[in-house]
Amino acid sequence: MLVEQAVAFEHGEGVPRDLERAAVLYCEAARAGDPEAMYSLGWMYLNGRGVLRDDAVATTLFDMAIVKGHDGALRARRFASDYTGAVPDCLKDRPADHGFAARDSWDTQKYLASLPDQKKKVVEILTTLAPRFSIEPRLALAIASTESNFDTGARSPKNAMGVMQLIPETASRFNVRDSFDPVQNIKGGLAYLRWLLAYYRGDVALAVAGYNAGEGAVDRYRGVPPFKETQNYVRRILAFFPRTDHPFDARLVDASPIVQTFRAVTRFKD
Repeated sequence: MLVEQAVAFEHGEGVPRDLERAAVLYCEAARAGDPEAMYSLGWMYLNGRGVLRDDAVATTLFDMAIVKGHDGALRARRFASDYTGAVPDCLKDRPADHGFAARDSWDTQKYLASLPDQKKKVVEILTTLAPRFSIEPRLALAIASTESNFDTGARSPKNAMGVMQLIPETASRFNVRDSFDPVQNIKGGLAYLRWLLAYYRGDVALAVAGYNAGEGAVDRYRGVPPFKETQNYVRRILAFFPRTDHPFDARLVDASPIVQTFRAVTRFKD
């Protein structure tokens, strides 16, 4: 989905052409492991489109895509320079991504120590990866605990799979090839949660409801849907993570229509 949005902004398809935004979206998708995004971003760096031209960075991006089996990157590689290991700033670890846990005084290590051994490894993966996706570990744990109780082999009657209970459509959307691989599954779930937080501009209840029922249902009902399962789900998450707001990256996606409407009404009242 990020790649589709990036292509639209790169070529002005249905939206105003915005090369800088396209580069940001391509980079987010590249961080998630998408070879098409790596290839496309490589071309942008090779030609200085939306970013400063940098042949060395283009080379790295093409090589990353080649490792993933991208034929176009293999052909494009001959136009780039020798490999130096240079990477774009957007693919480097961002200090801000690791600061979210500091907002929460909750003791992750104490929680980890309280778990049986078979769950500790999953929790360690979650608490390590969550900050890399700009997610507070406590919220990530709340989702995983509620979804599967940290069971890597969990499968629901609706065919939701793994720790983060990804349905096949969501797994495909976030480039998860094996939903029963805990690292892939957790990365996919965190990527989706990050997207939802951006879409609902940090509103935890709406993002969590979207994770359970889908953002389409949240938008259709203009809030937490009136489904008993979803309402109980949201209450359980907020009991574990008792905060109504969460940092988000507005560059990932435009705000949900219901958020835009709320802001418009607020401005009108002011």
